[in-house]
Amino acid sequence: MSVQIRQLATTAPDFDREFQRVLHWAAETDHAIEQRVAEILADVRARGDAAVLDYTRRFDGLEASSLAQLELPRAELQAALDGLPADQREALVHAAERVRRYHERQLEACGRSFSYRDDDGTLLGQKVTPLDRVGIYVPGGKAAYPSSVLMNAVPAKVAGVGEIVMVVPTPRGEKNPLVLAAAAVAGVDRVFTIGGAQAVAALAYGTATIPKVDKITGPGNAYVASAKKHVFGVVGIDMIAGPSEILVLADGTTRPEWVAMDLFSQAEHDELAQSILLCPDAHYIARVKEAIERLLPQMPRRDVIRASLEGRGALILTRSMEEACEISNRIAPEHLEVSSREPGRWEPLLKHAGAIFLGAYTSESLGDYCAGPNHVLPTSGTARFSSPLGVYDFQKRSSLIEVSAAGARQLGRVAATLAYGEGLQAHARAAELRIEDGQEGV
Repeated sequence: MSVQIRQLATTAPDFDREFQRVLHWAAETDHAIEQRVAEILADVRARGDAAVLDYTRRFDGLEASSLAQLELPRAELQAALDGLPADQREALVHAAERVRRYHERQLEACGRSFSYRDDDGTLLGQKVTPLDRVGIYVPGGKAAYPSSVLMNAVPAKVAGVGEIVMVVPTPRGEKNPLVLAAAAVAGVDRVFTIGGAQAVAALAYGTATIPKVDKITGPGNAYVASAKKHVFGVVGIDMIAGPSEILVLADGTTRPEWVAMDLFSQAEHDELAQSILLCPDAHYIARVKEAIERLLPQMPRRDVIRASLEGRGALILTRSMEEACEISNRIAPEHLEVSSREPGRWEPLLKHAGAIFLGAYTSESLGDYCAGPNHVLPTSGTARFSSPLGVYDFQKRSSLIEVSAAGARQLGRVAATLAYGEGLQAHARAAELRIEDGQEGV
């Protein structure tokens, strides 16, 4: 059965209207989910451990008399790592090292304190300090994402976070050894086998067993996303992520099978994932379409891929690569592949994307697992104003100000004038007293 994926052309008079239909995604959370999540959060806040245990029994079928029984000892994490097949263990360690090395460079570039002195002796600067404790949520059960453990825990560790608390649901006690091994490699401090909105609540509010964290990161289902949104302000969060996205800019020089498989790589996540191809070559688009038809039956998740491509996918013929870059900036995709013989020619034209993958050999899947940069990326157009998860998400900045006597005389006049203009006399007088006193200190 043929794949009914949209095929659009920017020269068509109705292109803008059809293009907006492709991009549309209803982000509103179901009201019933919102209400249920609010009830769970309130219950965990009121009853702590007891509530978390009740929900874990109900939703995960996991019996325990105390939350302490649901905390995994470090030895079990190490045993999971030691017990992996050699190829999996080596791949995990290699990926973790690349992710760590990238985030160490990021720390050097943007995560340092600084200070300087003005001519009058006033010291100004920035003090960068890591968060004390963070919580990372990792999906569990049938979905196993060791890569998510690395991408959330490694930058936190590089940033200098004091303690990393991981929560991962284990329905009916099913523990994924790769996930536990990733926790060992990444240096996670504590792991609790709980999930859902109740796990987010426990991290945000703290219970008798689970310590309150400063920030929660990591992906989850609609209940987890809603819970993170509810607790924002009590703790920090990374982002509220929408369905996964890939946009491929192709000049027609890459093997069409490669591009088809790259479109599949996002479509296989779920039916709401989005895969779009922009290309100025109509013949090449036809070859990609043929590759899609030929390769789809070989995919174990072909039904999900088909639903995604037919529901939110598109093959778009553009006037030029320049126009393709313009459209890409309008979309601001999560993953942007520049599948071109000269990717460096087009990269300067691209302003908005979670991650940019340059060249035909740079598949998005390499970024998901082991290239080094973080795979937690902004979705649904939010790359226009947000950034990938990084070391900076696990740090905070404090301004440093030490004003000299000479600086107080000069700045005091400026501050007093502005304060009087705002009607804040005490602010003005606090500045003026230092001018009038004229002493070097008290």
